[in-house]
Order: sequence, then C-alpha cells, then structure tokens
Amino acid sequence: MTVIEPQLTLERRLLKDHSVVIACDEVGRGALAGPVAVGAVVLDAPRSRKRIPKGLRDSKLVPEARRPEVAARAEAWVAASAVGWASAADIDQVGIMRALGLAALRAIDDLRIDGGVPEDAVILLDGNYDYITAAGGAGLHVQPVVKADRDCASAAAASVLAKVQRDALMVELHNEKPAYVWSRNKGYASLAHRAAIREHGLSRHHRVSWSIADAPTLF
Repeated sequence: MTVIEPQLTLERRLLKDHSVVIACDEVGRGALAGPVAVGAVVLDAPRSRKRIPKGLRDSKLVPEARRPEVAARAEAWVAASAVGWASAADIDQVGIMRALGLAALRAIDDLRIDGGVPEDAVILLDGNYDYITAAGGAGLHVQPVVKADRDCASAAAASVLAKVQRDALMVELHNEKPAYVWSRNKGYASLAHRAAIREHGLSRHHRVSWSIADAPTLF
C-alpha cells in the first residue's frame, strides 16, 4: 500500500492571507474510556519553508514505537503546540462532538496564553465538521478539511502530538485500573477491554452514556 506523505501545499496557500495557520486534530473519539484529546500546532511562514520532519504522518500511520520521536521532531518544528482535553465526564454531559469542540478550544486557549493565536489566524481542522465554532468558538476562522491529518503536515503534527500524549495518559490510567488493559488498548473496544468490562463493570474513566456492551471492536 502506498503511503501518502503529508505536504505543506494548503498551509502555504493559507499563509498568503493569514499570519499563522493553527492546525487541529483529535484522538480518542471512538474510545470507550478515557478523554478525547485535540492537538493544536502553530505554523508560520518561516517554518512552512523548512523541511517537514522526518517520518511525520497521520498518527495512525506511524508505528507506536516511533511516535514519541516523531512527535518530538514535530514539536521542535512548529512555532507552538498544545493539547486540549475533554474527560469522559465531559463527553457524558455534552456529547462527543461538543466535547471535541471544548477540547479544541482548551488547546487554543493554551496557545493564546503563549501569544500563538493572532486575530487573523486560520484554524485548519481535520474532518468535515466545524465542532470548534459549534462549541462556542465564535470569531475564530475555522476551515475544516477532510483528510487533513493525512495530507497536511501541520495537521499530521497535531495528530501525532495528541496521540502520544493521550496514549501516555492511558498507560498511567492502566496503572490505576490494570484490569482493563489500557496500556495496550488505550481505552478502545478491544476484546480484552470488553471482557474486563463484563467482569468488573465500568470505571469512572468510562463513557457511561455510551452503549458500551454493544460497542464494536474498533481494532
């Protein structure tokens, strides 16, 4: 299978009209346990002319063992980065799509503290739905792009940074609740995870509003 390498074509075009591109991508949307995380990175014109970090891809295409080093190169490449979170309780309270928007806004707020969100920034959001504006991000210029994490290097950077941080958190939570084997399944609906739920019930980190017993195996 041919692996598509992300490029900077779209980012360079956007940077003709905006001082920075802020790329956002989520991880953990389909998990049964743990938070969703949205990575956000800031790319400016000088960095858009630099070489794309070696091995940078959508996080799903980077082998797990290599993700930390790729994430480190991505973090060094961009002008700023942040990861925003929405907990399982947030998801149960407001639903997954609004929770994604809250996580994205929290990441953007962290960038804003560092001065990384000028008024004319454009937010490149992976997917076909603007969950940032829907969650209350009024005044932000959001541009959803299908497969941005595959095709756009900035979105790939956001993806791998969020994936590494969320996976690390799920390993920590595994130490608290080892029966669910989160160190391996990262909260997704593996057979072992669902078997543990049947045996031990739900933890405080599970998304209790979901029909977990009927959830399909996602990997």
